[in-house]
Amino acid sequence: MLASRVQHFTESVIRETTRIAQRYNAINLGQGMPDFDPPDEVKEAACKAIRDGFNQYAVTWGTAGLRQAIATKMRAFNGLPWADADEHVTVCCGATECMMATLLALIDPGDEVVIFQPFYENYGPDAKLTGATPKWVPLKDPDWSFDVDELRAAFSPRTKAVILNTPNNPTGKVFSRAELEQVAALCREFDAVAISDEIYEYINFTDRPHVSIASLPGMADRTVTISGLSKTFSATGWRLGYCVAPAAITAGIRKAHDFLTVGAPHPLQVAGAAALALPQSYFDGLRDHYQHRRDLFVPYLERAGFNVRPPDGAYYVMADFSALSALDDVSFVRRMIETVGVAGVPGSSFHDPKDHGRTLVRFMFAKQDDTLRAAGERLMNLRAALGNP
Repeated sequence: MLASRVQHFTESVIRETTRIAQRYNAINLGQGMPDFDPPDEVKEAACKAIRDGFNQYAVTWGTAGLRQAIATKMRAFNGLPWADADEHVTVCCGATECMMATLLALIDPGDEVVIFQPFYENYGPDAKLTGATPKWVPLKDPDWSFDVDELRAAFSPRTKAVILNTPNNPTGKVFSRAELEQVAALCREFDAVAISDEIYEYINFTDRPHVSIASLPGMADRTVTISGLSKTFSATGWRLGYCVAPAAITAGIRKAHDFLTVGAPHPLQVAGAAALALPQSYFDGLRDHYQHRRDLFVPYLERAGFNVRPPDGAYYVMADFSALSALDDVSFVRRMIETVGVAGVPGSSFHDPKDHGRTLVRFMFAKQDDTLRAAGERLMNLRAALGNP
């Protein structure tokens, strides 16, 4: 009875892992939700907005205040001097809806979409729901670089878009300016649109500044930049994302968004504008905030027997467990939850075909220090729990 479009993929492995973790009372280092709250002033702004009566529909594509705050931020931080609140900004129900609305606005059945992998698990299903054919380009460990010849081979006259995510979920890769210029050159050559998910833009541990591909020459008119408030402000449940795109593409995104969700929560949009108005010191501090957590947790993985490279950005780390177990990734994660009480995400959920991720597991470290230490101590018992000497 089901349409063929939903038979090409399973339910979210990430959300499934969370349910299993809850069943075993495990420490959940799978789903990317912090165990700490947004700043107090942001929470108070949300409560005040509710008390002040901002409880009915907002303008479909976002309140004027939030769109203006986003446009200001895009000009100052992302290097997009042309960004205009009315012409270019659309607020959606999370960056996830931004991606779906963008693909619905751009893709016709039979079009091809180039996607780097490992990829955030929604990208493949989103492309398939629109009738696109994904063309996969591998990011290769240990530094998750790509081969420019393999990237070029993925482009064709049928290529409509390329999806990239920097800093990257699940690998933590931060694309360099030179790499983005290679992607941009192919977009211009093949008349393709770059869809750039930059939700982790402030969590960058390198000495290189964040670069938005839309800021590169010739890319302003062929890029959709996606971001949101979830990761920057530890508010994953608020579901506030936004797309910044040229006017012609924005018109299509707004049509798709309108009939997908009508609009994002009004009082939270009011609070979102207050969040983006926080002092620069808050945004500057995110790097140190998460680098501390990375540097606390990654050594536990190394001592537990994982092969791991510290990520350059975001708050995830991909770890190879092949020295610990011959199990496949799904079985390994299930065993890890059941025996030592720590959850991660099977690496195959970020790959197509899935065999490419069978020795990998993704952990997230957006947790309080005590949570990370507790998880690390449990992982110290993993080798014994798996029956290894």
